[in-house]
Amino acid sequence: MATHLDPGTDQAAVSCPGSRPGHERHLDPRTELSEFLRTRRARLKPADLGLAEHGRRRRVQGLRREELAHLAGVSVAYYTRLEQGNARNVSVEVLDAISGALKLSDAEHAHLLHLAKPKQRKRRPAPQRQQVRPALLELLTAIEGVPAYVWGRRSDVLAWNRMASAVFGDWAARAPQDRNWARIAFLDPVARRLFADWGSKASDVVGHLRLDAGQHVDDPLLAELIGELCMKSDDFRTMWTAHDVKRKSHGSMRLMHPVAGELTLRYETFTLPGDEEQSLAVYHAEPGSPSEEALRLLEG
Repeated sequence: MATHLDPGTDQAAVSCPGSRPGHERHLDPRTELSEFLRTRRARLKPADLGLAEHGRRRRVQGLRREELAHLAGVSVAYYTRLEQGNARNVSVEVLDAISGALKLSDAEHAHLLHLAKPKQRKRRPAPQRQQVRPALLELLTAIEGVPAYVWGRRSDVLAWNRMASAVFGDWAARAPQDRNWARIAFLDPVARRLFADWGSKASDVVGHLRLDAGQHVDDPLLAELIGELCMKSDDFRTMWTAHDVKRKSHGSMRLMHPVAGELTLRYETFTLPGDEEQSLAVYHAEPGSPSEEALRLLEG
């Protein structure tokens, strides 16, 4: 079959569990909020915001709490409680002001809102398996000439077409739990060689997991995934604790393909109607380029 469906389940996120793999089953929202705010504050320099340095050696990296509180128009005590993870009764207006003071991106702002004001969910006995609509499987087959796949929560690859396997590797040959971009990027040395700018790909994967984590604090499968990656990959652990947040949209990437050689592909990501937790990623080469010719060879 040209189109494949991953029968496996979903996943979610937590701070690095350290030396106890599988012990932490859920994300701690207070810890995540605290660490996120501290890392965002640490990356800002007073000069970036027009604040005077006063010629003194600063004891903290980035802005001080009182400087950030002043910029956001809140009291130091209030901001300190928030940075300690206490977001009880915090308003959206205050979060917007803090987001502006921290110069958060749209994705980071959404992440802050999810961490500070998480949606109340009914407890589920187990995470539900994500389903790919039959019409999407037909669509993947219909666009067989270009690499395309559907991915969902925790960067799981849920379905793909033949060209996607030709470019990125045989997902059908992987165990269901290994059809996951985070595991592929950080634990598969072959995939690591595939991406000419592996660091950029890895950063994108971690940034999306962070965004996912803020929305699904009670997903034990994501907690297990993050714990596993923290234990097995120093690179992942370093990137994860940086608390950078990204939302995949569009761009280009260079691949060093073992058969086709160097490929430069553009990609577009579409959030699927009816299920905002699934996205369709489609890749194409510039018309008339060597990469387009290489894709035709792979298709054959």
